[in-house]
Amino acid sequence: MGVGSSHGNGLFFRTLTEKQAEEIHLASCQILEDTGMVIHHEEAVELLRQAGAHVEKGNRVYFPSSLVKKALQTAPSRVTLYNRQGEAALHLEGSNVYFGTGSDTLNYLDPFTFERRNWTKADVANAIRICDKLPNIDFVMSMGLLSDADPRMINREQYAIMVQNTEKPQVVIAEDGATLQDIIEMAACAVGGKEQLRHKPLFMIYTEPTSPLQHPKESIEKLLIAAENGVPSNFACGGVAGASVPTTVAGALVQANAEALSGLVIHQLKAPGAPFVYGYGNSPLDMRSMQAVYGTPEAVLFQGGAVDLAHYYQLPSWGYAGCSNSKVCDEQAIAESTMFTLMGALQGCNIMHDVFYMEFGITGSLELLVISNEVIGRTRRLLKGINTDKESLGVEAIKRVGPGGNFLGDEHTAKHFRDNWFTDLSDFNNYENWTADGSKTMIDRARDRIKLILETHQPKPVSEEVKAQIEEILSKAQEKFGGKF
Repeated sequence: MGVGSSHGNGLFFRTLTEKQAEEIHLASCQILEDTGMVIHHEEAVELLRQAGAHVEKGNRVYFPSSLVKKALQTAPSRVTLYNRQGEAALHLEGSNVYFGTGSDTLNYLDPFTFERRNWTKADVANAIRICDKLPNIDFVMSMGLLSDADPRMINREQYAIMVQNTEKPQVVIAEDGATLQDIIEMAACAVGGKEQLRHKPLFMIYTEPTSPLQHPKESIEKLLIAAENGVPSNFACGGVAGASVPTTVAGALVQANAEALSGLVIHQLKAPGAPFVYGYGNSPLDMRSMQAVYGTPEAVLFQGGAVDLAHYYQLPSWGYAGCSNSKVCDEQAIAESTMFTLMGALQGCNIMHDVFYMEFGITGSLELLVISNEVIGRTRRLLKGINTDKESLGVEAIKRVGPGGNFLGDEHTAKHFRDNWFTDLSDFNNYENWTADGSKTMIDRARDRIKLILETHQPKPVSEEVKAQIEEILSKAQEKFGGKF
């Protein structure tokens, strides 16, 4: 474990040594060879059988290490996500870091009425609009479960809202393969067709195994559809340490890694070279409350280990940031969410989700979203480290000012003071000026910012033709369910 700086690329933090990464890899391969996975998908089992895996009892599959090695050789080491305009937005490679929201919270902390209530379509649209405006929110997820939509259509309706209310890339959730196919259709409408979507993917699909050591039919179905269509896939263990994965950080990493690698093998057998993002969704179990929790030191260490394994495999990485166990946007929320954000960035996690999550992911807070946007800005400045070029060293300026002078009037200050990080959310005034401005807390200012964005910001809309096409896709899906719910 260590901190350093690397050839002008800023600060970094490593959790595992190269030897530890190798030990975890070999232990995961042993699990795949000796214990295997139960896979509830016939095509995937057959792909593995034909590739040389041993299959027992119909769907218990044992993976030879050679299949893992081959999959790692064919999977790309970089994945790019594009915005709705076809511009490269997220370069998932190396230690580049990007931040976005989470999906499917049950409750919405209304920033104006202060109620904890169900999400509506209007709430999600407003939340996505705020994400579209915030400069340090790089991608969006669906944020809230819709209480005013047909339960069978929620993920489709969520995507329709996302793609029409932001130009930013997305990470999506889909109940099953049919839902994913409809989301692909909607995204293709927005970017100019399926070939354009394949060439410049607008979204990544999030799907996962069921720990311990099982692959549900729906998860693999989505994985295979994504591979076929060139949609980037994140196949992440959603384990709970002490319940569905081992309680030790190392043991949780071994099992989560085995599950991710088995998904990668299936994915690459279906379409060698298809884009894949390595990740996890593990949280420790608090044995006092029996609640899976965010932001503990073990959770941060697990994320660091997972990111280091991604670097070891030369795969893009996926993780957490900006989330909390707190029930309201308070000191605990800021402390936990900031720790995850800062450490994830220092660890070099490429794409971090769940910014704005509260109450273990059950509730979403727009105040936390806006405050986290600033925390991410601070973190990004920190990651740049210190520039030591001739101009930054300021030797000539120091000579000009000399003993007893000051730098306020020097040209070096005028040229460079804007290089420093500035905030328009935190308060840097003295007490008198702060009280004169209403004695507002950070939460007060975050609510003011939410209100201002909703009053003044309109994302670039899709065309009327695209709106109509999206509506038609939704209508056809609804008809398959027998009409309105």
